[in-house]
Amino acid sequence: MQEQYPQKPGIDFILKQAFFYWNKTLVYQLLFSIIYFSVFFAAYLYIENRFGIYNQFSSAFLEYFQVGPKGIDALNQELATIKSSTNYTYTTLGILIVSAFLYPLNLGFFQIYRKIDLKEQVEMSDLFVGYNGLNFFRYASYFIFWYFLYTFIAQTLILPVVWVMITLFVAPLMFFQNKTIFEGIALNWKALKMYFIEILVCTMVAVLFKYVGFAIFLIGGLLTFPFWNAMIYSLYKIIFTEKA
Repeated sequence: MQEQYPQKPGIDFILKQAFFYWNKTLVYQLLFSIIYFSVFFAAYLYIENRFGIYNQFSSAFLEYFQVGPKGIDALNQELATIKSSTNYTYTTLGILIVSAFLYPLNLGFFQIYRKIDLKEQVEMSDLFVGYNGLNFFRYASYFIFWYFLYTFIAQTLILPVVWVMITLFVAPLMFFQNKTIFEGIALNWKALKMYFIEILVCTMVAVLFKYVGFAIFLIGGLLTFPFWNAMIYSLYKIIFTEKA
């Protein structure tokens, strides 16, 4: 496979294309969100019942609210104690494992969008294509790699945004072109330098729309939450040309 960078399309075209894919797959968007949140919160409740970290944080903040500003030192000390505990480590690890397990579910949308382009029949099994064979371990490993670096730089203001943008196309490059993680990042970086404004604007729109459903329509967030994948695919299709 080779990549080419054609004449830049308009941002409006990319957005319209993303919303087209999203609108054509609303049933799958809803199914994705139901599966994702059901598994995630079921696992979270089990982890919380097992290690009780949420209750510890809640108790620490409740004591602080009762004491007031003068209790800030005690709060910071309590939070530091909680975060240094083995239960906190196990909780964080558990959430990471669940998130990594769910991540390949996103790859199913790339399969579905490609089938729409090819005018092929979309099937329910397409949503789970990321779990086929060794693909699951490739995508789950990539998520863990991505997550560790993200959390390492999360306390900065700009670097997390940069990390998201330079890894935006790694998953579709792995999926469609069988690229490695580092090959994908290298190609992503080249694309970012040429399409920085388009990628930045579309990323901002995708993030806003992804969560606006929960903020405004509550249950409607189940439909807007997976929109991110439609935007990535729309950008990917414009920027990268696949050749056998």
